Amino acid sequence: MGIYGAINSAVSGLTAQAQALENISGNVSNSQTTGFKRLDTSFSDLVAGGGARQADQVAGTTYATSRATNTVQGDISASDVDTYMAISGEGYFVVTSAADVVDGQTTFQDASYYTRAGDFELDDNNYLVNASQYYLKGFELDATTGNAVGDSPTVIQISDQPLAAQATTLIDYQANLPRVPDTTDYDDSDEDTALLGAALAGGNISSANESTFLDQSITGGSTTVYNQNGTAMNVEVRWAKTLNADAGVPQDDTWALYISSGGNDPAWLEIGTIDFTSSGVMQNLTAGANGAVNGTSNGFDIATLTVGDVTATNIEFSLAGGSLTQFSDPTGVATSVSVDQDGYAAGELEGISIDESGRINASYSNNQTRSLYRIPLATFDAEQNLKRVDGAAFAATPDSGEADLTGGGSISAKSLELSNADIASEFSKLIVTQQAYSANSRVVTSAQGMLDDALNMIR
Repeated sequence: MGIYGAINSAVSGLTAQAQALENISGNVSNSQTTGFKRLDTSFSDLVAGGGARQADQVAGTTYATSRATNTVQGDISASDVDTYMAISGEGYFVVTSAADVVDGQTTFQDASYYTRAGDFELDDNNYLVNASQYYLKGFELDATTGNAVGDSPTVIQISDQPLAAQATTLIDYQANLPRVPDTTDYDDSDEDTALLGAALAGGNISSANESTFLDQSITGGSTTVYNQNGTAMNVEVRWAKTLNADAGVPQDDTWALYISSGGNDPAWLEIGTIDFTSSGVMQNLTAGANGAVNGTSNGFDIATLTVGDVTATNIEFSLAGGSLTQFSDPTGVATSVSVDQDGYAAGELEGISIDESGRINASYSNNQTRSLYRIPLATFDAEQNLKRVDGAAFAATPDSGEADLTGGGSISAKSLELSNADIASEFSKLIVTQQAYSANSRVVTSAQGMLDDALNMIR
């Protein structure tokens, strides 16, 4: 059996090297395929037989098996496409394939697949689909809480509906008011000339008295607020200082807060007055003609505010956290002014982006952003046992275990993971495989010659 055994071993070697060549060929051809994981080749020997002693045994045949490299990270390349993604570390994107189109709507397979190919882009139906036509799945997020809706990922479809307007309910105000305001009427000799005149003190400012009021007050900044249907209105703040000289009470400085009516009459609406201690700390608040002290005594509630022809309701003007002070300032103007509010107009979808936590964020024309989906990463107990399917994707098998969507690595936005097949390395393996194949063919040739010699002995 020696010669025949040698031929059998050589033929098994040819078969094994042919499989290795096939893997090398596939690796080379996919060296530029996004997210591709190369297949290496392992060789094992099959002992042909022999006695119990080492001296009686022979080398035997060989066979080749493919070895997955799913855990080997490919290089990550930067991209200028907002929806491209790469995974750093463990995990796979969860995807599925289209099943059919019914009444113009795409339906999808129930089965999930897993891929590292993150070249996703929006199609004409706003689905995120990669070059292999796999559709990305994720957890939809609740717009209010930001938490996932449901336990199973669904096919991601970005809604292009406008973002509804939100009425302003809160104005956060911060400023430092000077001890002596530098008003137009102030003549630098008598501080009383910097104060609001007695004829104007208390109540709204009529259009007839607007010019005098402007000369006796200082600006306090402005912001744009929005009413219930998202119509913008400009809120301009102005401060006028008066004196509080109640009997038996130290002479604490008092400021009155006004908001412009935008050309209506009265021209300036009194919201309330604020007393400061001698150290410049805000203390007592008093309701004005158009404002009420809020429940925490650190701001004013404005039930109705009309600026021009636009009306907004139920706005809180907050001075919480000691945000309003009266510290001496030689400039005589309001400093460190900050006016923020929580409303916005309706907005059109302008684009989407992905952050490092795997959330898909939509950007709107009103400068608002919303998190729409969270992209899960699937991990497996034995990912080397995943089944390869077309398009650089995998399917779960009983040996790989079920997908776990609670872990994985991190997502790099505007990036792609390249193939982990290296051309130089594959060419090195190709040379070795070719030499081994040639050597095995020489064994067959030599064994054939020896058989011919044995047959010729009896001729």
